[in-house]
Amino acid sequence: MDDNFNFDTLAVRSGTLRSDFGEHSEALFLTSSFVFANAAEAAERFKNSEDSYTYSRFTNPTVTMFQDRLAALEGGEACMATASGMSAILSVVMSAMQAGDHLVSSQSLFGSTLGMFSQIFSKFGITTTFVDPTDLDAWKNAVRPETKMFFLETPSNPLTEVADIEAIGKIAKAANALFVVDNCFCSPALQQPLKLGADVVMHSATKFLDGQGRVLGGALVGSKQFIMEKVFPFVRSAGPTLSAFNAWVLLKGMETLSLRVERQSANAMAIARWLEMHPAVKRVFYPGLESHPQYAIAKRQQKAGGAILSFDLKGDTPDAQRASAWRVIDNAKICSITANLGDTRTTITHPATTTHSRITPEARAAAGITEGLIRLAVGLEDAADIRTDLERGLNAGV
Repeated sequence: MDDNFNFDTLAVRSGTLRSDFGEHSEALFLTSSFVFANAAEAAERFKNSEDSYTYSRFTNPTVTMFQDRLAALEGGEACMATASGMSAILSVVMSAMQAGDHLVSSQSLFGSTLGMFSQIFSKFGITTTFVDPTDLDAWKNAVRPETKMFFLETPSNPLTEVADIEAIGKIAKAANALFVVDNCFCSPALQQPLKLGADVVMHSATKFLDGQGRVLGGALVGSKQFIMEKVFPFVRSAGPTLSAFNAWVLLKGMETLSLRVERQSANAMAIARWLEMHPAVKRVFYPGLESHPQYAIAKRQQKAGGAILSFDLKGDTPDAQRASAWRVIDNAKICSITANLGDTRTTITHPATTTHSRITPEARAAAGITEGLIRLAVGLEDAADIRTDLERGLNAGV
């Protein structure tokens, strides 16, 4: 499809492949394998498996449509889909690094990502240095001769720290390191890291790309050379495969991506401003607020603040802070108590005891994750109803 079309047109139209039946909606190809006309054709397809359909572990038409659509939305040349966001991270690291290599990563990451970098990859001889994502000198000083990758999540989970993608990209380029950006919180509707200097964009498609909490999925977007020559061989052999059904669901989700994210961002902004004024709240973390430390950067590289915000509750001790946070969560009647995000339904969670519970207390403290911190992933409900839902627990502690 013509790349000159605007975002919303690409979200609905790009990547579509039609069979001989001429279906209007994207077809769902639930097949594990594909039939060949003869032995010679089978041999040719397996020889050029990246360009033809042979086996759904690594090539499937529905998955191809998802990959092509996401690549179009991110402004990339190619995309490789995976079974989840974590398998996308696994795939990019295993494709680009080997024993003895060094990775520089933001310290402000999803808990499972922190665990993978610090515990799993270290078993294979890949070392990681964690840095403050907003400290450019820290990124520069962490570089070693063996540094092969920079990894950044922006905005960060759960404190919504915003890192300067363009500036970090220049440091990565000078170090000859692959620069990978997790774009889960913003999605391409709000932020396109490849245009700001990233080499690879990583997604947990489970979140905003689906948008309704239905399926798992992940993806990597970048240059055709890197995706097809490095990532594709790993995915083909290791098999962290996105199912055709999940790809089909994600395709339909992306059609409404910008509409959902625009409304969710507006809701989040309204709630964030209200929370800033509440006497039980110590601090609100939201990139759309002027009080956010990286507000200027967010204003420059994001189209809106996004749907995720966090807020820290007052309390004299960690136990008191946790009690306050749990009271707000337990009093919620609309907000779903779950660790997922990016849903049309607002979700609420306590990061210290859920998403970041498996990392050390020291790592949580370094990331600023306190016992009083609550993460809110704002959905499409009326903002006034979400506010009332939070107010019930907040006022109980005032």
